[in-house]
Amino acid sequence: MAFLGRGMLTNSNLKKMSLVAAAATGIGLGLMYANSRQQVQAALNRGAQFPASMNFPDLKLHNNVMASTLTPAIYGELSRRVTPNGCTLDECIQTGVDNPGHPFIKTVGMVAGDEECYEVFKELFDPVIEERHNGYGTDEIHPTDLDSSKIRGGNLDPAYVLSSRVRTGRSIRGLSLPPHCSRAERRMVESVVVRALGNLTGDLRGTYYPLSQMTDDEQQQLIDDHFLFDKPVSPLLTCAGMARDWPDARGIWHNADKNFLVWINEEDHTRLISMEKGGNIRAVFERFCKGLNEVESLIQSEGWEYMWSEHLGYILTCPSNLGTGLRAGVHVKLPRLSQDARFDEILDKLRLQKRGTGGVDTASTNGIFDISNNDRLGQSEVQLVQRVIDGVDLLIKMEKQLEKNRTINNLMPK
Repeated sequence: MAFLGRGMLTNSNLKKMSLVAAAATGIGLGLMYANSRQQVQAALNRGAQFPASMNFPDLKLHNNVMASTLTPAIYGELSRRVTPNGCTLDECIQTGVDNPGHPFIKTVGMVAGDEECYEVFKELFDPVIEERHNGYGTDEIHPTDLDSSKIRGGNLDPAYVLSSRVRTGRSIRGLSLPPHCSRAERRMVESVVVRALGNLTGDLRGTYYPLSQMTDDEQQQLIDDHFLFDKPVSPLLTCAGMARDWPDARGIWHNADKNFLVWINEEDHTRLISMEKGGNIRAVFERFCKGLNEVESLIQSEGWEYMWSEHLGYILTCPSNLGTGLRAGVHVKLPRLSQDARFDEILDKLRLQKRGTGGVDTASTNGIFDISNNDRLGQSEVQLVQRVIDGVDLLIKMEKQLEKNRTINNLMPK
């Protein structure tokens, strides 16, 4: 498969997986996979007793990209396939079947159970990716650029920008993703990542807090710091299987300064986050790049690597996060501009998106919005962060003009 760009799982990694899985679960990894494949084959055999048309999901009232793309013909072809790790098409689309979609936002409606899903089920994933990522074609090459020295500006007005944050996800090659992974695979992810994080030094040195062993005081402190992630309750995640065995092998790591964090085994194998109060998103991105590169180097030193391909960039669970997986955002005060009827149009032209400060589906409070990049795939990390810097700088200029009761027509983006 051409998309497994940086090499396949090594014999050394397979040996490590067997040892850790056996220690963690009391069974051999080979037996676990044999049983898993037998169960998948049995399920496929049961499905083969009926024509694919009888298994085709009812999507008539759905508003997600998967539902508008999946046809009976595509389903008939792909429903008979299975990835080497035993993931089926029905596992990938179940979240989109169970959740018709947001009334105003067209959700993706599918996830990947492992890296190979993007190749084995490409007849569905490719058009979903194309629609979600602004026409990204099957022959395009995704650029990666983590050179923070290329950023221009980036110290935004702290009178308007309350905080800045850059995050991404990374997946460990050879291990299934959260919707499909076994307990042993999930524990292996935790083991690999925690060992790497434990070798960070200097201002990146920190502590890991497993959710299953967290004290009440530690939990309260993480809540107060707004670091803690809870058991998924969104049906978009639970229907994708991401809450199984909670909180087994999940945890949070952060450095002493609490400005570089790693979430383990939430929606993705890892989420890496750099953040701080104020508007210096340039400094946030510099720390982000430094931490990202050092963690990857430490993981590689133990014989592991991230899922990555030239076409899709970094491979993550949801197709919406492919490429950079990057979301660079600021909490910014725009009480006057947000009342302008053209606010959404302005954001669209800048390729930015808005949320309430509580996340997706939350309203703004006192005119404060979480503004971030809309794109993930087809542009590099540097390009996306620069887009946020330039865009937010323009939004602040507009807000200042409106404070003076002046027109913003001359500032409107083309």
